[in-house]
Amino acid sequence: MDYMFKAGFLGTKAPFFMDFVTLLVAVLPILVYGAIMLARKKMYKIHMIVQNIIFVIALIVVAYFEVGVRVGGGFDAFMEGSGVPYTYALIVLLVHILIAVVMLLYWGLTVFNGNINFKKRSLPGLASRGHKIMAYKAFLAIIFTSFSGIWVYLLLFVY
Repeated sequence: MDYMFKAGFLGTKAPFFMDFVTLLVAVLPILVYGAIMLARKKMYKIHMIVQNIIFVIALIVVAYFEVGVRVGGGFDAFMEGSGVPYTYALIVLLVHILIAVVMLLYWGLTVFNGNINFKKRSLPGLASRGHKIMAYKAFLAIIFTSFSGIWVYLLLFVY
């Protein structure tokens, strides 16, 4: 586990695990957009498989991140090298956590319902409109999570 806390690869004060997680969070919207394009091209089964894989990887990354933060001493420890006021960074972090938790739950619900409706053969079909609406909202939440996560990273390790 020592490798997690070695110098990162993005050229900031962040440890390796933060750089790794931030990079994945930054590309997450692009990966999900690619999966959405599969559905638009009517490649529904591949879309479902890719979405499931991306979602599971995202859950693993969240767990990896949480382990790193806890072992690394938590928010206060990472805040020590920042030039940003503590209260401001904490507010940004709390907003990010709120967005991320809601996103993960809503995205999970979207994936879960999509899997069920695909197996019932109502996707594509009767459930398509509702699934598209849920997916659109989940995708927006993923984008907001990505930007707010990058914002927290910048506050802690760049500014």
